[in-house]
Amino acid sequence: MKYLASLITCLLVGCSTPVTVTQKFPDVPRELLQSCPKLNIIEGDTIELSEFLKIVTDNYTNYHTCEIINKSWIEWYNSQKQIFGAVK
Repeated sequence: MKYLASLITCLLVGCSTPVTVTQKFPDVPRELLQSCPKLNIIEGDTIELSEFLKIVTDNYTNYHTCEIINKSWIEWYNSQKQIFGAVK
């Protein structure tokens, strides 16, 4: 009976030991860490209209692709921050 009481006491004391849990903010997906490409520059004094339109179209596409990545980054960060703050 003494041994049973000692065993139960040891188990209860072992369960009451606090364990600290440190939270780690999640890592960012690699797709969201890519930097935006540089925009094309028109070189020279004269340029054909077709070449001008190609450069403008490429810049427009690059800008909007970068904008989507930036919005995704902000959305991911805000959702992770909300989840991280809710866990206590």
